[in-house]
Amino acid sequence: MAEIKFDIVETIAILSEGSKGWKKELNLISWNGRDPVYDIRDWSEDHKKMGKGSTYTLHELQVLKDGLLKLANLE
Repeated sequence: MAEIKFDIVETIAILSEGSKGWKKELNLISWNGRDPVYDIRDWSEDHKKMGKGSTYTLHELQVLKDGLLKLANLE
């Protein structure tokens, strides 16, 4: 398996923390030298290990935000 290279450009938010110290984070990340994308996934404390996650363009993140705001207004 090829090595995955990443550069965390900015940590935007820590969404939660598990009992073993892993944190679910929203980060701006460059994967394999590509343009940075927004990324939500679990990370070990030293950021050497990661769980499965999702990546989003700025447009996709804005659409997600709009959907979450609609959801919040329904409660």
